[in-house]
Amino acid sequence: MREICGIDEAGRGSLAGPLVVAACATLGKIDGLDDSKTLSSKKREELFLEIVNNATFTIIWFSHRRVDEWGLSKCLKNAILRVQKGFPNCEIIMDGNTTFGANGVKSIIKADKKIKEVSAASILAKVARDRYMIKMDSLYPNYSFSSHKGYGTKKHLKLIEKYGSSPIQRDSFIVKSFRQKTLF
Repeated sequence: MREICGIDEAGRGSLAGPLVVAACATLGKIDGLDDSKTLSSKKREELFLEIVNNATFTIIWFSHRRVDEWGLSKCLKNAILRVQKGFPNCEIIMDGNTTFGANGVKSIIKADKKIKEVSAASILAKVARDRYMIKMDSLYPNYSFSSHKGYGTKKHLKLIEKYGSSPIQRDSFIVKSFRQKTLF
């Protein structure tokens, strides 16, 4: 049986900041793995350290500019192709319902809850991205990135309305409520 390498991402639906894709093949038993969104931030941080010490992994970053330039699908396909090169002897399983046109990869809905390697990748991506967004909060304090991590919360939208786009805003992600109203 082939070793499994799980893939998951964080920041896909964010209005600001990077898209982060992680791939992980665990080397031993890691208790408590689950979809990163269901875990507390404290638990994610604990598991992050355990995963780093008990897995082979990679974390791939796409800046907000790259997401604007390529779009999410191209970024994700590029990440999958990079993972395939880095984990050539693994069965690669991705969370979700698509492989973005990459061959030789299996997509499974809710894989981040079902398959430990995908859960681990989910945690790696989420923690890495959250840490980055907390750093961005200190650089751009008007945007409260440490609280919403760049996602389109009411608070974030109000801050964009008040201060304009942040330097790490995804320009290609247009918020419907900000579009100019016209008669047609």
